[in-house]
Amino acid sequence: MNDIKSVCVYSASSTQVHSCYVECAETLGRLLAQRKIRLINGAGKMGLMRACADSVLANGGEVTGVIPHFMIEQGWHHLGLTELVETETMHERKQRMVDLSDGIIALPGGCGTLEELLEVITWKQLGLYLDPIVILNVNGFFEPLLAMLQKAVEEHFMRLEHAAIWTVAHTPEEAVDMLFSIPLWNKKVRKFGRYE
Repeated sequence: MNDIKSVCVYSASSTQVHSCYVECAETLGRLLAQRKIRLINGAGKMGLMRACADSVLANGGEVTGVIPHFMIEQGWHHLGLTELVETETMHERKQRMVDLSDGIIALPGGCGTLEELLEVITWKQLGLYLDPIVILNVNGFFEPLLAMLQKAVEEHFMRLEHAAIWTVAHTPEEAVDMLFSIPLWNKKVRKFGRYE
């Protein structure tokens, strides 16, 4: 069983999303707090980022938010987190979020969320990241992306082995449980990092 003390959750900052996504984020936050898993996120004060963070905090858990300086200047950061880590760049922010976590859960989101998810999948493909990556496919949100990834495998843009980089959950409970049970990746995957 994996030793999970903190998890990085990628998620949306939009406030216009369907309530089912907000409820999912809140449930995930409660579960993380109950299992004493620290939430690592992008420190946003709106949307699913805030919903998940507030739920963790309301249930006695801890949240570390990581955010670049220019976003703080805009007032986009959550003011009530356990810890706020300020970075110079977006690139540094993403690296710190991953470095601070023992696993990744991706909630629905827009370009930023999708970009974060695909980057960490790429890092894992290259053996630069070894911990679990769970895609929380609430309301079928990620079906188009999962179909695209499967197409990439089927058409040999990715190896068949690469399909094991991520795991798909359909409920917050399943997502948290998967963090503990997904086998850790091995740096030896670099031998098939290139697809020739």
